[in-house]
Amino acid sequence: MPEMKYIGGYPEYMRELIKKVEKTRMKRKDYEPPAMSKKEREDTLKIHPDYAEGGKRKISVGPNKGEIAPNELADLLEAYPIIEENEVDLSRVDYDVDVLIIGGGLAGTSAALWANDQGISSQKILLANKLRHGDANSMMAEGGTQAADRPNDSPLIHYLDALGGGHFTNKPEVLQALAKDAPLIMNWLLEMGAIIDRDENGDFVERSGGGTSINRMHACRDYTGMEELRVMRDKFRNRDFQYLEYYPAVELLTEENGKVSGAVLWNCETGDYKVVRAKATIMATGGFGRLHIRGFPTTNHYGATCDGVILSYRAGAKLRDVDTVQYHPTGAAFPQQIVGLLLTEKLRSMGAQPVNKDGEAFVFPLEPRDVEAAALIKECYINEKGIITPTGMRGVWLDTPLIELKHGEGTIEKNFPGMFRMFNRCELDMRKDPLLVFPSLHYQNGGVETDPKGHTNVEGLFVGGEVSGGVHGKNRLMGNSTLDCMVFGRRSGINAAKYAKKAKKPGKLTLNHMKNYSSTLKKAGIKPERRAPILLPDYRGKAVLARMIDIF
Repeated sequence: MPEMKYIGGYPEYMRELIKKVEKTRMKRKDYEPPAMSKKEREDTLKIHPDYAEGGKRKISVGPNKGEIAPNELADLLEAYPIIEENEVDLSRVDYDVDVLIIGGGLAGTSAALWANDQGISSQKILLANKLRHGDANSMMAEGGTQAADRPNDSPLIHYLDALGGGHFTNKPEVLQALAKDAPLIMNWLLEMGAIIDRDENGDFVERSGGGTSINRMHACRDYTGMEELRVMRDKFRNRDFQYLEYYPAVELLTEENGKVSGAVLWNCETGDYKVVRAKATIMATGGFGRLHIRGFPTTNHYGATCDGVILSYRAGAKLRDVDTVQYHPTGAAFPQQIVGLLLTEKLRSMGAQPVNKDGEAFVFPLEPRDVEAAALIKECYINEKGIITPTGMRGVWLDTPLIELKHGEGTIEKNFPGMFRMFNRCELDMRKDPLLVFPSLHYQNGGVETDPKGHTNVEGLFVGGEVSGGVHGKNRLMGNSTLDCMVFGRRSGINAAKYAKKAKKPGKLTLNHMKNYSSTLKKAGIKPERRAPILLPDYRGKAVLARMIDIF
């Protein structure tokens, strides 16, 4: 096979295709396709991975038995524990705390701070991280956080936008809490010193996102989640909380009556176990991007393997909306070393357009995420107007040079410094050249069902952030993920603290729920070869290396 010639980061044949994009750019500068009608959206969604055949099945055991879930998630829900009942000495308690928080992203860190504000000593709160404190999807969030804080906006309008975006399947009282608390959360971030983009008058720069009717997106350039977590971790460190790194939870602990009273942690480096007894336990482990649902690449961090959902489900927690998955419309499709990484929706809100191989703008850039993603997949696989990379991946152009045509020179470096540097390292200049994109597995829409206070149906177990289900329904709008983490991190932290203050010291710690679940699996004829949680993804072997998108 002849050696492929590259010019400025792109293969020569892609450079030729870019000429078509450049030829139509000035014509498209003041034009974009209109938003779809309700009927057009419904038709477009038929190509979405959630609707394609073969990707889901019924869950055969547990509280959600008979309901539908992606095959990859169902496999883990129907898996045996990774520890044996006699493997851990539960009589030796290593940490005895009021509140145990599992997960150290925005949700878990928020929960710790707000639980402490309720009067729980920082030394009676333990935050356990699978990796390092902050190794989370929160750190990778780029585009912004929604908050209705302008005179022409309100939490009610925010609520209605998110309800429509979720196809009216959101849990109303939980969504109401999200929209209502958003301005409070924004003020809290500012009090901690978060740097939020402002204009020359000192007013917030607020932008739109797909499915929003009013500009309410607050951002720190394209580092939003990183900046939010920066100020939280500073406050967390200053308060001298107990925390453990490289200690994922491998099983919850329950009492004879089924109440959750802590967890078993496992050290990734030494293989040692820690037994944590807690009056209240908050699950804040994030999502499941690294399950690579239907073979899709992912925007998610390395530890996003659905642990919290699996552990909570075995303890009896009900799930909600796990049949839907969010694919971000614009994941990187080239070059290979960054495939799947997030190219924030903020690019499209500032003028970048999805464009096919003929230089045509084929979709309104800010449709709700599931519709936008489906439109890109349709253009690549049905209309056959995508660009094929040297590895066989398909994508469309995201015409980023339009941003500076519309807003002036320097706009990209000012608003997207992280992304600009990432592509520069790949010898691509997003100010001059379009980027190749394709939908990437981004968000776990559902999870462990929560109420507005962060309670689950299992006593002693609370949830916050992406691990939970209810707030987003079947589809999440941009900027509601970081907000979800902080709103329900706060609410779960406050209510777990209140619960812990009134709770008696936990009784005898058991793994009875784990034993019972294993018996249920055995009765269902499920073989013990499959184990969960998987903790970290495995990228070895021919099957993994040959992974392809599985919807056609």
